[in-house]
Amino acid sequence: MGSSHKYYTYKNIAELPYACYNSSMKKTKFEWDENKNATNKEKHNVSFEKAQHAFADVKRVIAEDIDHSTDEKRYFCFGEVDGGVLTVRFTYRENIIRIFGAGYWRKGKKTYEKIN
Repeated sequence: MGSSHKYYTYKNIAELPYACYNSSMKKTKFEWDENKNATNKEKHNVSFEKAQHAFADVKRVIAEDIDHSTDEKRYFCFGEVDGGVLTVRFTYRENIIRIFGAGYWRKGKKTYEKIN
């Protein structure tokens, strides 16, 4: 993800026409904390196993989460899964996508539809 891109905070991203960009990632592995996965399933009814599928959407949108990027860069992936737009919060290190949140949220759908 090159330095030529402008990044915006998530709360403003849906209103900006070029805040997101499509990204092609190398073949990667996925990982997550099982306790966070269980909590996410209870809270948002989405498992991290299912969340991986958002990255398979050829029209997926990747955006940097500037508001929550303190120690390392964090991102959102907006991708269509099972007929809805799934938002996945993750970090990317050494070709490993570490998922730490996922859900079907209105802001993610709005961003995805605006970009696509």
